[in-house]
Amino acid sequence: MSLTLEERSEALAAAVDAGDGRLPPALVDGARALLLRVAERVGLSSEHTVVALAGATGSGKSSLLNALVGMDLAETGVQRPTTSHALAVVVAADDEGARDATRRASPRPDTAPGAVGPLLDWLEVDRRHTVVASREVGGGSHRRRSDRRAPTAGTVPPGLVLLDLPDHDSVVVQNRFRAERLVDRADLLVWVVDPQKYADAALHERYLRTLVGHDDVVVLALNQADRLSAAEADAVLADLRRLAALDGLTRARTLAVSARTGEGVDALRGLVAQAVERREVTTQRYGADLRAVAEAVVRACGEPTPSRARASTDTLLDALEDAAGVPTVVDAVRRSAVRQARARTGWPPVRWLARLRPDPLRRLRLAPRPERQAELTRTSLPAAGPGPRALAATAVREHARDALAGAPDAWVLAARASLDVAALPDALDHAVARTPLLPERPVWWWRALGAVQWALLAAALVGGLWLAGLALLAYLRLDEPVTPVWGPAPAPTVLLVGGVLAGVLLAALGALAAHVGARRRARAARRRLRASVREVAQRLVLDPLAAQLDALTRCRSEATRAAAR
Repeated sequence: MSLTLEERSEALAAAVDAGDGRLPPALVDGARALLLRVAERVGLSSEHTVVALAGATGSGKSSLLNALVGMDLAETGVQRPTTSHALAVVVAADDEGARDATRRASPRPDTAPGAVGPLLDWLEVDRRHTVVASREVGGGSHRRRSDRRAPTAGTVPPGLVLLDLPDHDSVVVQNRFRAERLVDRADLLVWVVDPQKYADAALHERYLRTLVGHDDVVVLALNQADRLSAAEADAVLADLRRLAALDGLTRARTLAVSARTGEGVDALRGLVAQAVERREVTTQRYGADLRAVAEAVVRACGEPTPSRARASTDTLLDALEDAAGVPTVVDAVRRSAVRQARARTGWPPVRWLARLRPDPLRRLRLAPRPERQAELTRTSLPAAGPGPRALAATAVREHARDALAGAPDAWVLAARASLDVAALPDALDHAVARTPLLPERPVWWWRALGAVQWALLAAALVGGLWLAGLALLAYLRLDEPVTPVWGPAPAPTVLLVGGVLAGVLLAALGALAAHVGARRRARAARRRLRASVREVAQRLVLDPLAAQLDALTRCRSEATRAAAR
């Protein structure tokens, strides 16, 4: 289903907005100027069709206009061009609509009747004539009335606004500018060429080739055909069609005319009348303009290719981890966990020695702290060296390249510019600082093992005191009480030696378990640190790149929709 002009305009506007800053500035400016022009034209009279006669100096545009309307309204010249300002001929339905309209070079822009006045103001055409449709054309009946206050056209229907444009090859720059502006605003373009200049490079390269896709609203009229024989006229027309096909206008209508003899004028008038009666050329013209710009936007977006961003995300995170000092922190977590375990499960008489060793996490200002305090604390990690920083910057660039794989350079550069790489070091440091690394409460088996250690120490002390008491009694030569024997040795000896040996052995087992648990806690801390690093990467790298990729996808899809036929 074909899009309406409004839907096509909305799609192109959405594409341009999505690609603003990445699409070529000239393309964006041209698209927005076209959208404004379309909106202005749609808001003006839909009952009138603007047909422009464009051509080079001496091609006979003015003569052909006079022949089409059946009266001499445009000045003609033989030795020099006479059209420096555009002339508009408005065909009205009756004399009432044409009252006071047969004025030439009017100083007032509002002399045209009805709704066509604002249209002519928009076209910036001050030289205006209004004529009355004289007879039935197609399905409409517009017959001359007895009132002769306005001239009547031949067989052109009401609703026609026929423009005689300045020469597009005029030596006066202002004349060329006026012609080009009206070429952009006309609904139907009739390019008037002559046998001498029909192959002029300026005509084809500067104008006709820019109208690719506008075949339905382009007519090539070979004027002055009376100067050629029938065979010559056919040969020139065939060559004109060939050149038009090379310009991309394979379906543009071509015909031979002669403003002097009237040859082909009726056929051209019929094409114009058909366009006016169908009232489709405005939509066709501006629809073709919108499609052409939309196709340029699609080309500027490049071909869609599969994104390789997911595959490079791990590489990016690895590089950011190195830049954030995560390996240093993980090692500090492991050593801190061992220190804490030894301080709680070691042999009580010497466990205080473990407390004398500095806490690796505290030295990095990463010791467990309340969450609110963590939000305000920075680490004491050394700044990343040139190597890790370079690796991180390279990883960010490569990830941007992979995320927008196949996109034009302008999109890739814009994506890189959207990344706040300078904020990464502080953001990563803050992320590490607020990541919980070790549990604040001791592990349950630490408490259990510590209680056993104290019990063994108490047993050893009891045995030692018992032996000391026995030794004191022996020294005083007092009767010793009966000492129980536990196994191969007396009870106090078992308590002393067994308590010490068991405490030392249990401390060694606790140290082994502490190392195993520390490695497990280090792995858990690394997972949490990676999640924090990923959060920073998501905010400063992945999300901005996703937004750029979404904008590219939206720009391409909306432009493709606007370019659909």
